[in-house]
This record gives sequence, C-alpha cells and structure tokens, in this order.
Amino acid sequence: MNAVLRLLPASGRVTLRMTLMLGITLAGPLATSIAVAQDVPVEAPATTTDLDGNLNLPTNPKFFGKMDPNHRRATAIVNGEIITGTDIDQRLALIINANGGGNKIPAEEQERLRAQVLRNLIDETLQIQEAKGVGIEIDEEEVNQSFDRVAQQNFGQNTAALEKYLTSIGSSAASLKRQIKGEMAWQRLLRRNVQPYINVSDSEVREMMDRMKAAKGTEEYHIGEIFLSATDENRSQVLANADKIVEQLKKGGSFTAYARQFSEASTAAVGGDLGWIRLVQLPQELATSATTMGPGQLAGPIALAGGYSIIYVIDKRQVLTADARDSILSLKQVSITFPKGTAEKDAAAKAAEFAKVVKAIHGCGQVDAAATQIGASVVANDQIRARDLPVALQDTVLKLAVGEATPPFGSIEDGVRVLMLCGRDDPKVENGPSFEQLQSQIEDDRVNKRAQTYLRDLRRDAVIEYN
Repeated sequence: MNAVLRLLPASGRVTLRMTLMLGITLAGPLATSIAVAQDVPVEAPATTTDLDGNLNLPTNPKFFGKMDPNHRRATAIVNGEIITGTDIDQRLALIINANGGGNKIPAEEQERLRAQVLRNLIDETLQIQEAKGVGIEIDEEEVNQSFDRVAQQNFGQNTAALEKYLTSIGSSAASLKRQIKGEMAWQRLLRRNVQPYINVSDSEVREMMDRMKAAKGTEEYHIGEIFLSATDENRSQVLANADKIVEQLKKGGSFTAYARQFSEASTAAVGGDLGWIRLVQLPQELATSATTMGPGQLAGPIALAGGYSIIYVIDKRQVLTADARDSILSLKQVSITFPKGTAEKDAAAKAAEFAKVVKAIHGCGQVDAAATQIGASVVANDQIRARDLPVALQDTVLKLAVGEATPPFGSIEDGVRVLMLCGRDDPKVENGPSFEQLQSQIEDDRVNKRAQTYLRDLRRDAVIEYN
C-alpha cells in the first residue's frame, strides 16, 4: 500500500451529532513516543470512611461467607433484560481485533476487558431502556442504514462483506448493530432530556471569542482522553486499572478502542476525541501535562478530583494563525521494489541507480518517462495536506521547492521511494470558529458533564441480577 499517499484525515470537533467510529475501524497504533505524567500519591485511608454522613466503612473489612466477583459468570439480567455470554464474547472480539488480535493481548488483560465489556453492555442496556421509557424508539431501518455506511466507508464494500468479516473475527452483525442502536438511543435521549436545559448565553460566547483572539499565536491541541471516575474508596483500584490501560497503549493498543470501552466521559462514543481545544479549557492537571507534549505522545494516568485521565495529543497548531502543515500539496511518489530474497548489496546498488535517475529529473513533467526507464512506479495525489503526511516527512516536504524531490527512503522489504513536489497551495489565516460553532462546543462540554450524572443515576436505580 502506498501509505504515504493514503492517510486518514484528522477527525473534527466532537458534537452531539452521531459519529460512528467503531472498534473495528480504529486508527493505527499509537506512536512510540510516550510522555508519562508523574504519579500523584494517594493518601492512606483512615480506619473508617464516612460517605456523606451516611456510610461508615472499615478499611479492611472481614467478609462472612464466600464471594469472588472475579470468578462470577459474566452474564446478567438488567431490569429483566438478559445479557448473555455470547453477547459479551462477540463484543469482546471487536476490541481484541482492534488491538491486533488475541495473540497480542495477555489472557489476564482479556479477562479484564471481558469484565469491562459486561459493564458497557449493562450501561448500553440501561440507555436503550431509558430512551424507550420516554418514547424514543430507534427504528431498525436507521440502524441498518448506519451499518451500511460503516461497511461502505471503512471497507468499501457491501454489508455482506462486513458481516462475513465480523463472523471471521468471532463477532457478528447483530452485536455491532446493537452498539449502533445504543449510541443512537443515548444521543437522542441527551438531546431530549439534557440539551434543552443547557443554556449558554451570548455574552459567554463573546467572552470566549475575545479570549481566543487575545490568545492568537498560542498553541491549541487536538486531544483524545480516557476518563475513569474514582471515589476515595476505589481510587487505588481505578489507578491500577488506568496503569494497565497505559501499559497496553504503550504496546500499540488502539487509543480509540480503549476510549470507547473504558472512558466514562460521553466522548467515549467517538473514541475519546475532544477535538481542537486550548489548554485553558482543560483542568489544570491535564493542561500542565499537555504543555510539554508533542503529537503522538501519551500522558497518564493523571489524578483529578473525580478520578484519573489518560490523554493523547493527536496534533498541535497555533490559534488563529496559518499553519504550513495545512498546505495542500500536489505530490508524485516514485518507487521501486526489490524481488524477495534480494541481497543487501544488490539492493543498495539498485537504490543508488534509482537516486541518480531521480536527481536528474527536472520537474514533475519528466517523472513518468524517467520512471519507465528504471522500471519504477508512479502514484500521484493532488489533494493531500502536509499535516496528513507521516511526521518524519512533513518538514522535509515543506522545505521543497516545486519540482524538487525528497532524498530516497524505504527498505529492502518495502522498497525505496521519493516524493516530488508538483505544487503547493498555502493555507489562509484561520478566523477561528464561528459564534454558532463556539456556542455548540460550550453546550457539548456541559452536556457531557450532565450525561455522566444521568448515567450514574440510571445505574443506581437499576435492578441487576448476575448469573
């Protein structure tokens, strides 16, 4: 694959509009550059803990009778609705596949993921039940249409191909459609029961816009977040769980997949994507960590008042300032490959000849003829943003004049290639989000906070039986 010229665009701002970024279509592994925040020490609890004046709990309780929740069969009945072991297996298969398959995830981690999947399915069931209880019905045809879009956008094929793929990894179309239905139900429920009661005044928006103008030239960040809530009683357990998630991410696990399954923020539905934000919009603890981070870096777990966060810097840019990386480039990629088993010495000689021929090319008009002479292939792309190139290539390509090429790069296995710049359209200075866009962003942030409380209430009132 010509990976250099086939890159996914950065995702946009998270809104209440439904965005289906499913576990099987996740972005690639995180970059290996990791910035881990320092652990914040947790005070040792007292002998007993008083919760809101009602509960007085011993630190080291003695249990009478046997109960090991870690060995409970992972099935449940939620307000009369059954979640089966098959439901859990099929949803778990999506996560495992998104993280490189079962061979890359230890058995202990898979068991932890399984327990999390059960919790997610319980939440999903509660959300669908609550939506139905207030008269919100999700039509099966809508679900099927979303399923069709997933098949087309991510596989370029029909639904039959996607169904076959899901079966091959141990999942099913029914499991994925259930997830789609749950996300639709929750978003519509929030629009009906939460969003109408969120008020953002014009003066608040104007004040934010003034602050953005005053911050012109400062940096803003495209950030992903995994938030795990914690209380004084379970803080150490949540921290241990967060540490394990970070460990898996360092090994190449998909941030989006872990965010979808573990994050307790409402942005979990879009893989934890917070969109483009300035650091002043983040809690101070997160802003302090992000300040020193670059694109592709991870930090966490970071202690907050209500739990722990893991943040991933997807990208950075300057506020209301043209960024050269937003330039639209016209590129030609010239590449050669080596037959399997080619000796390093022979490959080096062929690569040297390739470099010599490329150096003699004067402009993109001569590329095709020169490539034919040496048996090279040419791929053109007239609409690629510099930002979408691999980070290691961005600066090199942006320094090229039209008609110049990068030095050859590659390997014996992948072949050797160069990129020639055929044209460049520089970006215009951004005026920032419009009044309506900024108002929507502020509303979304407040809806996210209310949504967490709403879900906690549903859990508290639920009748759940475990088998």
